[in-house]
Amino acid sequence: MDALDKVVKPKTKKAKRFLEKREPKLTENIKNAMLIKGGNANATVAQVLRDVYALKKPYGVLYKKKNITRPFEDQTSLEFFSKKSDCSLFMFGSHNKKKPNNLVIGRMYDYHVLDMIELGIEKFVSLKDIKTSKCPEGKKPMLIFAGDDFDVTEDYRRLKSFLIDFFSGPTVLNVRLDGLEYVLQFTALNGKVYFRSYNLLLKKSWCRTPRTELEEMGPSLDLVMRRIHLASDDLYKLSVKVPKALKPKKRKNISQDTFGTTFGRIHMQKQDLSKLQMRKMKGLKKRPAENGVDDQGKKMKDN
Repeated sequence: MDALDKVVKPKTKKAKRFLEKREPKLTENIKNAMLIKGGNANATVAQVLRDVYALKKPYGVLYKKKNITRPFEDQTSLEFFSKKSDCSLFMFGSHNKKKPNNLVIGRMYDYHVLDMIELGIEKFVSLKDIKTSKCPEGKKPMLIFAGDDFDVTEDYRRLKSFLIDFFSGPTVLNVRLDGLEYVLQFTALNGKVYFRSYNLLLKKSWCRTPRTELEEMGPSLDLVMRRIHLASDDLYKLSVKVPKALKPKKRKNISQDTFGTTFGRIHMQKQDLSKLQMRKMKGLKKRPAENGVDDQGKKMKDN
């Protein structure tokens, strides 16, 4: 049995709060990510992990020591770290002669690996290499996906879903214009994925809406897809299942379209218009000219 599975009943208040924090919830917490270096990670891979951690803060854990593990062969160490740090996302970096500058990104479900995608780094520009202002910690980014592959190919659709989970950040109800500070763009083209990040600059304009400009911030990555380990359809459906308490209650004869507009259907009995009570109004009375009588009550002559 795992050491973390032996805790049955908390003996202190701190342990009780710790267990309550990890209990299943209707609305899940913000997904944390762990970034792990492999036993043979080089300087490029280590810098990529540090830059991604800078974008992910404070919802991430960066392991500084090297860990000798192979995610596609043995996943027990990743599941142990996931349970220890309470992270449902991970990024593992390694380097060898056969697969240089390698990144493995994946998701967890119930502290078990759900799916993984292996990416190779072909070109990398670090945060520190681009001398511009950086986005403050904890800001929610805007995500842009360009390329037909994200909507056509199943592997790229799953990659898009993972990238949204990894970088989406906290859920917000209201958006303030000044809070839109940086953009992450992912472009799928010719079998590669181009990852770029930009600062959003709001400039003065001749109207109330400011003029926007993009300034490259870093990091910049050119990625190529390698191995893929996807969960079965049944397990994937189970992982995205919405709790019954969160499902909207069905209301009879009321529906909504994709834009949230509410439509209602009303059922009425057949009306008998012969019994309809018409209200008398002065505006409905005929004028004297329409009756062929002038204002003094005399009959008008036909010309």
